[in-house]
Amino acid sequence: MRPLLLEIVRTTATLLLGLFAGGVFFTVLAPSLRELPGPAYVRYWQALNTDYGRAMPVLLLTCLALLLATCVLSYQRGWLVFGLSIAALLLVTGTIVLSVTQLEPLNQLANSWNADQPPTGWADARERWWNLHTARTVMAVLAFAGLLIAQAVDRGSSKTVNTADSAIQPARVSS
Repeated sequence: MRPLLLEIVRTTATLLLGLFAGGVFFTVLAPSLRELPGPAYVRYWQALNTDYGRAMPVLLLTCLALLLATCVLSYQRGWLVFGLSIAALLLVTGTIVLSVTQLEPLNQLANSWNADQPPTGWADARERWWNLHTARTVMAVLAFAGLLIAQAVDRGSSKTVNTADSAIQPARVSS
């Protein structure tokens, strides 16, 4: 039962984290956004804040809870599986801390701007946001990769254990 519960919890955490990592990764892959003129970029930034502001807290906090459960359930699955789970948990925690302490204040600042007349220094705020967002993206993608590797390693070791267990079963003697 415990391996099945781990499988369900870790798979759900991986799916949620993959959704988040893919979303933030896409933004990094769209360098043309950084070239938008002030009014267009501020409108984009404000629209993005609305969408992410609704979805990100629920997505990341649910993922964090599932990662914590994954760590507890993977404790006896070997040091590599457990270590990768802990690494993913720490990286997602770092992602949340970075988002709340650094990125969210910049988002709130951008939300206060008049898009038709961005303030002086808006480009500096954009550059800071992009640098922090890139760091957040790297952490999210590494956490996602860690969970995928943990899943693969755990499945591989389960197959090996099952094969080994069947090989040491006593033979039945017919009478």
